[in-house]
Amino acid sequence: MLYKTNFGDLPKENSKLETAKVVILPVPYDGTSTWGKGADKGPAAILEASANMELYDIETDSEIYKQNIFTAKPIVEKGAPEKMVKKVNLAAAGFLKQNKFIVTLGGEHSVTAGVVEAYAEKYKNLSVLQLDAHSDLRPEYHGSKYNHACVMSRVRELCPIVQVGIRSMDVIEKPFIDKTRVFFAEDIYNKIGWMDKAISKLTDQVYITIDLDVFDPSVLPSTGTPEPGGLSWYQVLEFLKKVIINKNVVGFDIVELAPDKNERSSDFLAAKLVYKLLSYKFYGKK
Repeated sequence: MLYKTNFGDLPKENSKLETAKVVILPVPYDGTSTWGKGADKGPAAILEASANMELYDIETDSEIYKQNIFTAKPIVEKGAPEKMVKKVNLAAAGFLKQNKFIVTLGGEHSVTAGVVEAYAEKYKNLSVLQLDAHSDLRPEYHGSKYNHACVMSRVRELCPIVQVGIRSMDVIEKPFIDKTRVFFAEDIYNKIGWMDKAISKLTDQVYITIDLDVFDPSVLPSTGTPEPGGLSWYQVLEFLKKVIINKNVVGFDIVELAPDKNERSSDFLAAKLVYKLLSYKFYGKK
């Protein structure tokens, strides 16, 4: 499978692997979703939307694409999530050996397990920051430990986690919630101080996983499991900018876009979010 465009529709001189600081890794997997399907179409929708972005970022006064962004071939797996996770792990490990900053585009949230495993091998002081509507802490679901509803259980086996924006969970997950490391959406709404507290729970090396349903559906409706009461665009940006300033963010993923051909703003938000975070990472500290 080849996509119509690379990230940002960049010219060849800005999209070569050899010179790129950033690798975009698409993983169009949607094997375990339990309600709205279509996350496998998310990476293509993000790439297509990114071709329509302005490549100058006003806030950081930068053009991050000049750091060069390589878009890898998508990792395609139609079978069990375990197979997909292994493929993602191998691909991510390979790019990390080349000292690339990886941005993984899902696909459903289960793709995160493979890439975090690769990062945990390289960074021994790693923690994972999860922005999500759902806690995803089931030990297993529908007979699989690698179901999207279990992803943070797998991640927590590798390194500490901090959860932000959570507003939906099953009672079976209650014993696995660490109340000192979770920031429920209802507790941070219109509050101050929580951002610094959340950041203080993270280690020096941070990987960020963003399930797009962390946003309120009024901001981003095109996701398989929307939940009311989510975060806003500027609230998410303010928080992530603080994280990047205070910690060494080593990579991130954006997952669970289920594109709707009649609603393109969600696709564009996801693409813009990738570009904003890269701008913060490479220029924000200046």
